[in-house]
Amino acid sequence: MNALQQWFKRNGALAGGLAAPMLVMTILSMMVLPLPPWMLDTFFTLNIALALVVMMVAAYMKRPLDFSVFPTVLLLTTLLRLSLNVASTRVVLLEGHTGPGAAGEVIEAFGHFLIGGNFAVGLIVFVILVVINFVVITKGSERIAEVAARFTLDAMPGKQMAIDADLGAGLIDEKEAKRRRAEVGEEAEFFGSMDGASKFVRGDAVAGILILIINVIGGFAIGMMQHGLSAGQAADNYILLAVGDALVAQIPGLLISVAAAMVVSRVGKDEDLGGMVAQQMFLSSRVLGIAASVLFLLGVIPGMPHLFFLLFAALLGGLAYWRRQQELAPKPEPGAAAAGAPANDGEASWDDLQPVDLLGLELGYRLIALVDKTRQGDLLTRIKGVRKKFAQDVGFLPPPVHVRDNLELHPSAYRITLRGVVVGEGEVFPGMWLAIDPGGINTPLIGTPTTDPAFGLPAHWIDERQKETAQMAGFTVVDSETVLATHLSHLMQVQAAKLLSRTETQELVEHVTRLAPKLIEEVVPKMVSVATFQKVLQLLLEEGVHVRDIRTIIESIAEHAVHVTEPHELARRVRMALSPAIVQQIYGPVKELEVIAIEPGLERLLMQALSGQNAGALDPGVAEMLSQSATDIANKQEEKGVPACLLVPDAIRSAMARLLRRAAPRLQVLAHSEIPETHLIRIGPILGQLAT
Repeated sequence: MNALQQWFKRNGALAGGLAAPMLVMTILSMMVLPLPPWMLDTFFTLNIALALVVMMVAAYMKRPLDFSVFPTVLLLTTLLRLSLNVASTRVVLLEGHTGPGAAGEVIEAFGHFLIGGNFAVGLIVFVILVVINFVVITKGSERIAEVAARFTLDAMPGKQMAIDADLGAGLIDEKEAKRRRAEVGEEAEFFGSMDGASKFVRGDAVAGILILIINVIGGFAIGMMQHGLSAGQAADNYILLAVGDALVAQIPGLLISVAAAMVVSRVGKDEDLGGMVAQQMFLSSRVLGIAASVLFLLGVIPGMPHLFFLLFAALLGGLAYWRRQQELAPKPEPGAAAAGAPANDGEASWDDLQPVDLLGLELGYRLIALVDKTRQGDLLTRIKGVRKKFAQDVGFLPPPVHVRDNLELHPSAYRITLRGVVVGEGEVFPGMWLAIDPGGINTPLIGTPTTDPAFGLPAHWIDERQKETAQMAGFTVVDSETVLATHLSHLMQVQAAKLLSRTETQELVEHVTRLAPKLIEEVVPKMVSVATFQKVLQLLLEEGVHVRDIRTIIESIAEHAVHVTEPHELARRVRMALSPAIVQQIYGPVKELEVIAIEPGLERLLMQALSGQNAGALDPGVAEMLSQSATDIANKQEEKGVPACLLVPDAIRSAMARLLRRAAPRLQVLAHSEIPETHLIRIGPILGQLAT
């Protein structure tokens, strides 16, 4: 036995690969090569057996994709029946004059046993079977397959979006998402194939009728003209053989049609067809009791067959009584259920509490096409690229973006949320282009004036015809996906500190542990806790300092954590260690830095107000004038193409950064100690003209 199993294991794949080509070659051979009667009997029996197997598989499957090969099976079984019709027609016309057994025992048995040797009865039975197969079963299953294919294709974008949303929310992993996407694609392909494969059954029924007519006419002609048989003898021999041949092919065809109807009409995924029918039809004692009462009344009417009606009335009545007893049986107490889930009685539970998405993107219904890959929507791919670019630039992997539709939004609007709070919103138009004016362009455009949602620049929504004109005029032209992805990327950069939750911090620690285990183990959590480490990183991110150089950050914390435990002071020390990277992030690879300086009198005032015990005691009027002056100078620096960077003493750097962050978000504040020794300073504008 073991040797046989090993042989099948070694040769099973080869045999499976050759099975389909060999079957097709056999079917084609049967159409052109003469077959002896015993071989016809073998193939007719095989045809009936295959039809029974197919119908049983269709009855016991739990979902259509469990029998995804059915369209191919339908094609092969149809070809097998037609090839048998051709082979049997050859034998009937050549040997039909010898008697009803000329085409084998199977055809003879169907001609005598099923229709009693009466070819007229056989013709009527055959026509009835064809009507049932062609008009009732095949027509219905063909319509169901057509509607199912259409609905499945229409539902694909929503299903794909739901899968991507679950993946973005972390409810499933990438492997499960791939499996679900493949299942959605296979389901659409299956119903599309079934829509076309149902035509095989219709064509098979039509071919069966034509073959029967040809056999009858050809048999009469050959029997009477070539073999000298009388009309009665020719009818007994040829017509009986033709009808038996037609019935032998039509009964398996009817089984296959029933199987196709069961496959496409399948609803539900939990049970096989028999279990669902038994559970849903015989579940209610009231239904069974009413049916038993009607049968009982019919059974007591004079002249009716009392035995049969009263017998079935008794069976249904007994079944109704049994079901009623089950319904009245006491239900187990909720506390008695050991591990089962309690029934949902409408009470609120912790399952009703859904966590707030850390980072979400809500779309109006017209923007769903942007995430539908079947409509060339690549927004999800852009979002993946945004997250990857953010991780490479900033230094940690941001949380997934949970994409969902929101019918409350304007059809073309979108909304970006952070911990459930709206941090950005805008409107994009799929199929149109946004022409952004980088500044100084006077060429008019035919389009809808708007503002770039990411940076607030003036822009126009234009159509495809205006695209080339706008590009030649100097406009930056981008599509809807790019507008939305750029807005999301900008907000992620601005809100980087809030995106670094405890989960992301822990994942960052684990990532560094894999790269430099000794380095991180000595610092986190031995010298500083994960919470302190997270706070230091957030303080850096709040001022736009990337934490990509995590080794330097950890080494700086390790150097100062022995004496310093306060997160703000640790962040200040880390900034000094990261000063070359911070300066390069602001100015690029230059050695001479043009900075904004503070007027000496104002600097003394700020030192007194923002340092030491009196930190934060700055006069509101002075603070407002200082913010306005800083905003004006920063805008002028940007217009000149020079980074806006304010140089202040170390003692007030953090306070100045917090003071000016809201008024001039693009203004960077550096301390004197954060200027590398390798760089030169050139004093530019002086801050303090308005404050003094």
